[in-house]
Amino acid sequence: MTEIIIVGAGPYGLSLAAHLRSLGVDFRIFGGPMLNWSTKMPRGMLLKSDPFASNLCAPEGAFTLKDFCQREGIPYADEGKPISVENFIAYGEAFQRRFVPEVEERFVVALDRVADGFAVQLDDGEMVVGRKVVIAIGISDFPYMPATLAPIPGFVSHASQHVDMGAFRGRELAVVGAGSSAVDLAALLHEGGASVHMVTRRPLRIHGRVAGAEPTLAHRLRHPNTGIGPGWKNVFFTRTPHLFRLLPQDRRRHWVEHTHGPAGGWFMRDRVIGKVALIEGFAPSAAEPRDGRVDLHLSGQDGAPRTLTVDHVIAATGYKIDLRAVKFLPETLRGEIALLGPAPELSPHFETSVPGLYIVGPAAAYSFGPLFRFVAGVEFAAPRLARHFAASLSRRPMAPETRLAAPPRRLTNRQTANR
Repeated sequence: MTEIIIVGAGPYGLSLAAHLRSLGVDFRIFGGPMLNWSTKMPRGMLLKSDPFASNLCAPEGAFTLKDFCQREGIPYADEGKPISVENFIAYGEAFQRRFVPEVEERFVVALDRVADGFAVQLDDGEMVVGRKVVIAIGISDFPYMPATLAPIPGFVSHASQHVDMGAFRGRELAVVGAGSSAVDLAALLHEGGASVHMVTRRPLRIHGRVAGAEPTLAHRLRHPNTGIGPGWKNVFFTRTPHLFRLLPQDRRRHWVEHTHGPAGGWFMRDRVIGKVALIEGFAPSAAEPRDGRVDLHLSGQDGAPRTLTVDHVIAATGYKIDLRAVKFLPETLRGEIALLGPAPELSPHFETSVPGLYIVGPAAAYSFGPLFRFVAGVEFAAPRLARHFAASLSRRPMAPETRLAAPPRRLTNRQTANR
């Protein structure tokens, strides 16, 4: 019997495990460290959140992204210098080796209740029983494809299926979407030697600071930077997730679904504008293979039709939480989880309506706010949930190697506000 089973070894799973380990709480964690980041994000992508808000969360705030970059000689700035996905993955893997060496690179294929907790079956056939289970699988398990754009092998795919944009060199592609995923893909495809058309329902937005420009004091007062975006509303999201949860359900759902809307990062402006063809004001209505290529049928805002013929269509249409996509959750158990819209309704300690079953990460956004669509949410979730478990579960002696190898860092006022 294990006290805690953590499913997923991305930023949320690793951060929680690091805190449980420091508190001596018994756990097992399954998954590939930073696996979704390394297999479902395009090489060369830049994180949209500021570097100071892209830390995994270790006890006492140790081993930040800044610490890692300084150790490895990687250029770093709290703001104004986006971090690459390759460097972020390397940081996460170094964090895992230092704080969570017991990650088991096996995968949960089934989960169900037993008399005194939950049983999970691993992909190698082993059964593990735990009193409580934390699902920390991230957002990459929930790719969203519009109903009008069904996947067609070889012709239509989702952005999460592609890592190496160089594979499309010399080909003509359509990228459907206007968010950061679409903007990043369009730029990387163009730079990789492909001819790219971006299809957007609304005019393309690339907002934020201008490259090389330092915000004035007056601008910072009006639009304080939180790491996940400027503005006082984002201050509320980052500082008070526990208060966000107390808001009426319709208000929470509206803010999660309508803040941080589709837009590229400011640092992508010069890599896209004037470099890729923009087809604005159109949405896909169907896609049909023809003579080795694919006809992408579009519908304008005024209903006017248009057809774009390309070699491949990539739907960079983002992700939507849908527990039906979590294949290891049986329908009977999934049906007992109270929902707010498409996502689970969670307790103050991330527990679902099924006692002992917890969910952290982007799926917690509808309960705790848009902060949880970003890595920065780990700094609220990991210590809070670890303390909750430590208060009620048995502990194990802490191994000598779990003691921090570096002293606690001194936080700035801004960093303290965002913890």
